[in-house]
Amino acid sequence: MTMPGSTMQKRMLAAMRPATLGDEPVRWQQRKSAQTRLKMLEAAVDCLVSGGYAGLTTAQVAERAAVSRGAMHHHFATRIELVAAVVDHIFYQRIRLFLDDYLGAMAQRGDEELIDLATQAHWRSVQTREYAAYLELAVAARTDAELNAAFEPAARRYDEVWTAEMIESFPQWRDQWHAMKLGSDFAIAVHSGLLLHRPVFGQDRIDMVLKLSMQAISALYKS
Repeated sequence: MTMPGSTMQKRMLAAMRPATLGDEPVRWQQRKSAQTRLKMLEAAVDCLVSGGYAGLTTAQVAERAAVSRGAMHHHFATRIELVAAVVDHIFYQRIRLFLDDYLGAMAQRGDEELIDLATQAHWRSVQTREYAAYLELAVAARTDAELNAAFEPAARRYDEVWTAEMIESFPQWRDQWHAMKLGSDFAIAVHSGLLLHRPVFGQDRIDMVLKLSMQAISALYKS
C-alpha cells in the first residue's frame, strides 16, 4: 500500500505551523516583513548552535541577521517573545526537514522497508543544526521556567502530531500500533543518546549501536 506522502506532509506541517506565521503574505510589504522575520529566526538558530541558550539575545540575533535594533524590537519586543517564536520555528523546521528527507527516500524505494527508511531519516535529522538548536533549548528548559513555559507545550504538540500521523498514515500497521509507537520512541531515545555521546564513542561504536537498534526495531514488527 502506498502512503499518500504529500497529504501526510501537508497535514503535519499545517498542524505544526507557528500561529504567528498567519496566512501566506500577499502584499509586497507583508512579504518583506515575513522575510525579515524569517532571517531573524534563522539567525537565532545560529546563535543557539554557536553560543547555547545564553547566546540567544535580541542584540546577538540583530547583529547576526544584520538588522537594526528597531527592526528587531518591531518583530520581537522582548527576549521571551523571540524565544517563544524560535521554539515554534525549530519544531516546525525539524518536522519539515525530516519529511522532505523521508518522503524523498520513500519515492525512490517505494513502500518497501518503510520502517528502515524512517529510522535512517530520523538519524540523519538529529545531525542537523535545527536539532542541535533543539537540544540547547531542551537542556536550558530544564532549569529555566520561562523558557519551559514555551518549550514544553511545543514539544508535546510535536509528539502528539507525530503520534496521530503515524496512526493515520500507516493503516497497514494499526494491528501493531503499540509496536510502532515503541519502535519510534526507541529510535528517538537511541539517536539522541548517540548524538550526545558521539565525541566519546567514535564512529565505529555508533555504527554498531545503530545496527543493533535497527535490528531491535525491525524485530518489533515480526513478533
